[in-house]
Amino acid sequence: MTERPDIRYPGPTFTTRLQWLLKASPSDYMLAASVASASLPVIGKRLEPLGALTAMAVWGSRHAPDFLNSGVKSLFAPGDEERKQRERDCTNEVTEAALRGLVSAKDLDIDWPAADPKPPLWRMREHLKSVHKTSVRYGPRPGQLLDVWRRDDLPAEPAPVLLFVPGGAWVHGSRMLQGYALMSHLAQKGWVCLSIDYRVAPHHRWPAHITDVKTAIAWARANVDKFGGDRNFVAIAGCSAGGHLAALAGLTPNDPEMQEELPEGSDTSVDAVVGIYGRYDWEDRSTVERVRFVDFLERVVVQRKISKRPEVFRNASPIARVHADAPPFLVVHGTGDSVIPVAQAQSFVERLRAVSRSVVGYLELPGAGHAFDMTDGARTGAASTAIGLFLNHIHRNRSLIGAKEVI
Repeated sequence: MTERPDIRYPGPTFTTRLQWLLKASPSDYMLAASVASASLPVIGKRLEPLGALTAMAVWGSRHAPDFLNSGVKSLFAPGDEERKQRERDCTNEVTEAALRGLVSAKDLDIDWPAADPKPPLWRMREHLKSVHKTSVRYGPRPGQLLDVWRRDDLPAEPAPVLLFVPGGAWVHGSRMLQGYALMSHLAQKGWVCLSIDYRVAPHHRWPAHITDVKTAIAWARANVDKFGGDRNFVAIAGCSAGGHLAALAGLTPNDPEMQEELPEGSDTSVDAVVGIYGRYDWEDRSTVERVRFVDFLERVVVQRKISKRPEVFRNASPIARVHADAPPFLVVHGTGDSVIPVAQAQSFVERLRAVSRSVVGYLELPGAGHAFDMTDGARTGAASTAIGLFLNHIHRNRSLIGAKEVI
């Protein structure tokens, strides 16, 4: 990728290298060693997973205090199990209420899914029946692969498309295991879903992640009809880090700084966005948790200090990129999320609703934690149903009015 002159990173000097050596922590040395080892000839490629494991360890160490604090509170809080059961029991009611006014009353007049006592991952084999083709190449790089999810008996007319971006703290970007319940549900409803892999840190620093997501969108706009999809309706969704990437992609259509590896004229716009327990702010350091997060970005993902390159962090923050022409959004988050507190989703939705002319939906699930769609059968069915109803509404109205804005 050719960097633009106005965003070119200065090369390291002897002074900056010395400063790094004096200030670096043990985790910094481990990351540097793993990245360096991955560049070795012949065996380097096999050593890349060590860098990912090191980066995940750094991420985990920064979130360990929040996990422990949440666990202790849950263990010793009086009546906590009764409260959790009440929160699970109200899932369908809360979900339906969140969609009221966003979709038609007729669409909401359905039998909502019952709570599943099994974690969604236990249904993996059942979900995988909706996979139509695996490891389709969406770009020239080795890791730019996607899976196609669809029914075998799709109707003749082109089907709406959802591109799904998995999470993984920007250091893990595999399509394995993530989004299965949602994509299986949508595939059975007649959608074509694309689940992607993308480059990750520390071996590929920001903005390689969003560049790959943009490449996948452009591929869908140009090629998804080969699998029965409608090139004229492509929505995007993602979980956690994938929620961040989906939101950022939706808010920056055809942004040249984020798609310099793409051919000129590539279309990277999307028609709707679903963010699921996503991270929407890369700048705010107003809490201890957010300070830890920005430190992780500096050391692992961006590999630059926010004090020296604030524009990089700002440009990567969906909350800073909100504008009036944003596509329709649905944000899903749980109140029990100890990794990305629900207040961050609330702030993002508030900002969107204040600025965007498109519809903005918000589903806040009482008690749901991070990665609930892989571990929590009590809520996953309702969330997948809600996302499907929202996207079908957007698609139906888009088809009727042929406009970018849905009111």
